[in-house]
Amino acid sequence: MVLVAPSAADHHGACAMDPLARLTEVKLPFAELLGIELVSATTERIVGRMRVREDLCTEPAVLHGGAVMAFADTLGAFGTIVNLPDGGWTTTIESKTNFVAPAPAGSDIIGEATPIHRGRRTMIWQTRITNPEGRLLALVTQTQLVL
Repeated sequence: MVLVAPSAADHHGACAMDPLARLTEVKLPFAELLGIELVSATTERIVGRMRVREDLCTEPAVLHGGAVMAFADTLGAFGTIVNLPDGGWTTTIESKTNFVAPAPAGSDIIGEATPIHRGRRTMIWQTRITNPEGRLLALVTQTQLVL
């Protein structure tokens, strides 16, 4: 997935727009298909929520690992976007997921992405995916290339 940062730069070239408002301009059809809802966004933390629908599940009726990874990938990419210079691009170049517990159909999952590294050429984001009670379901670490 290659994403472009929406233009909203201040006179120094850094984005002056509120990060959550900036991300609402980014249209990701697959994220919309998954039903990802952004809860909050800063340059230091992206939080999203997703309902575990039956059509995203495997057997037994728990969230498919690919859907977990796509949810985390989207949040990490959003974290990179709000840290990009005006007009910058990003794409995921590596991702690793540890699955800890299942998310049953009908439940919600919450993802919180925070930066581990924000460099000029790469950014590394870690996303903790939990249920609403705070139980860890998955831990994802991804590297985003800054283009």
